[in-house]
Amino acid sequence: MYKGVPVYSLYQGDRRRPTQQMLANLDAIVFDIQDIGARFYTYTTTMAYAMEEAAKAGVPFYVLDRPNPITGLHPEGPVLDPALRSFIGYFAMPVRHAMTAGELAQMYNGERNIGAELHVIEMEGWRRSMWFDETGLPWVNPSPNIRTLNEALLYPGIAILEGLKNYSVGRGTDTPFEFVGAPWMDAARISEELNDRNLPGVRTYATQRTPTASHFAGESIPGLQITVTDRDRFSSLRFGLELAGAILRTHPGQMDLGQTLRLLGRTDSAEALERGASSQEIWQSWQAQIREFESVRSRYLIY
Repeated sequence: MYKGVPVYSLYQGDRRRPTQQMLANLDAIVFDIQDIGARFYTYTTTMAYAMEEAAKAGVPFYVLDRPNPITGLHPEGPVLDPALRSFIGYFAMPVRHAMTAGELAQMYNGERNIGAELHVIEMEGWRRSMWFDETGLPWVNPSPNIRTLNEALLYPGIAILEGLKNYSVGRGTDTPFEFVGAPWMDAARISEELNDRNLPGVRTYATQRTPTASHFAGESIPGLQITVTDRDRFSSLRFGLELAGAILRTHPGQMDLGQTLRLLGRTDSAEALERGASSQEIWQSWQAQIREFESVRSRYLIY
């Protein structure tokens, strides 16, 4: 209890949504949390679950909208297969959705027929092309492992492999999602291959890091440090796809993509990677799905 107000966690294994008892006698629910623009970042799933429960209880739901820190442009990546819906994938959208929380709330309410009495309190002065550091707002870490705008930009593409149990995405280092590694990784070879591809806006270099937490805590492991050189040209999802392909070619049998399927969001993409399909082929396979999503998305854009 805080000054007589009960506080409930909605990030428990057995409790992801408010109960009707929690909502009893409430005048409204207010969602005021900073999202980072990735499908599997769970804050907006919690928002959707709370909207569903608010609709059942007849409680109005208010979203105090905030900027998408990695801009409201350029949806990217595989569109979630509805068969893989989960807490880390609520809606059939690309990994980088390019929407604000308020826009997502409107889309969820309309497309999922939630029926919430939804009110979005709109931002003033935000434009879709804005990066977070162009808003004039102070950066506050939305979670312990997203400490910079650069990490938020890398997160959608790097985290598609985060479900792997024998692989680090840099948690426990001072640059999570800017470093990936594993004891078995030939980092120099993978870095050379990625740099030879001249991917726009990014370079990598081989290094050695010792995570203090998460996978390989206390163990010095080889890996890649990832440097974004031009954020307007950089595609996080294309880089993540190229990284996955390079690792699979260099270390066949080391990655079990089934472990990270809910993050990747599509079985067909995982199968294509495993059979050695080119990154361009897989990238192109996502585009028609993205166009369909953009048609739905356009009905709910505010800015």
